[in-house]
Amino acid sequence: MNVGLPRMHKEAGERRDFLPRFVSVLESSGATAITLEEGYGSGMDIPAAAYEAASSRVRFASYEETLAQDLVVVVRCPEERVLRALRPGTMLLSMLHFPTWPARARLLADSSVRAVSMDGIVDDRGRRLVEAIESVGWNGVGAAFREIAVAHPMFAHPERRPLRVTCLGAGAVGGHAIRAATHYGDPQLREELVSKRVPGVEVTVADFDLTWHEDYMVSRLRETDLLIDATARLDFTRPVIRNEWIGELPPDAVLLDLSADTYDFSLRPPKIKGIEGIPEGNLDQWVFHPDDPAYERLDPRVNTGNRRLALSCYAWPGLSPRQCMETYGSQLEPVVGLILADPAKRWEPEGGSYEQRAVARAEVTTWLSTAAA
Repeated sequence: MNVGLPRMHKEAGERRDFLPRFVSVLESSGATAITLEEGYGSGMDIPAAAYEAASSRVRFASYEETLAQDLVVVVRCPEERVLRALRPGTMLLSMLHFPTWPARARLLADSSVRAVSMDGIVDDRGRRLVEAIESVGWNGVGAAFREIAVAHPMFAHPERRPLRVTCLGAGAVGGHAIRAATHYGDPQLREELVSKRVPGVEVTVADFDLTWHEDYMVSRLRETDLLIDATARLDFTRPVIRNEWIGELPPDAVLLDLSADTYDFSLRPPKIKGIEGIPEGNLDQWVFHPDDPAYERLDPRVNTGNRRLALSCYAWPGLSPRQCMETYGSQLEPVVGLILADPAKRWEPEGGSYEQRAVARAEVTTWLSTAAA
């Protein structure tokens, strides 16, 4: 198989490309040619020569040519127009998020693109095998506390009260967010504040079976300095925190969106973010003050009446691009090895090897049949 590695033509802050080590793994796994887009790695200051040194099968070409290869590997899903242009039989390995984008899954299947969703590669117990969830929690929480430190006049004073954090969700993302919150998202900062005997952080966790109890949530919000949404909702049409509840938060409270859900009013009923009324952030902007113009750019059907300083980013791991791509690259090594060893095979989610089952669960036709069942 020939492999294509296109760049991600998203916001300017999106700098993540696979590292030279991943290219060498592609060659050792049997890739016959490896086509990189011109400028690949430049956002992380990786020279073209580093990729050429990693594999003699590397060549640089246009974006369109990388998409014309047998296997296309890119972290964030390309635009819909790009997906429609992929030739039938192409294998696409990307973060496709089928559960939240079912129309994307149907489009790929109807186009005969053999899509494998990185985020859908799970082990036999349902745990993701390709993820940077720890970075989601620590990068997001660290960014939130940096904003709190600027706004809070007593942040580093030994006589301030403990800061109060409410984390919605106790899953994988929530677990990392909770630990990060107890360290201000920055272990070095925590050490400095501990040395000054500054009171720390009190974290309260409210899982889904508490979030729908309005009396409890309102009382909780009134005592919250930082509200973290780390939920994994099954119903995207109902927010976890309605906009009117935001008005119950203290005026200087901070909202942190780690779930990366979006608004989508093309659906009926529409898809709403977990914290209703906050903007959708990205790697160019993830901090939104209450008067930010981003609120006015939202669909007018989004209720933004109550606002607080909010942080939201579609790709929190991208704040540490090299660390993120080291993680993804190592996790994907067995996946690309499996695909390149036998690209024509139809993997079975219940049989074969551990890797075959994991990849099969993430393949678009298997996912669609499982979802339909």
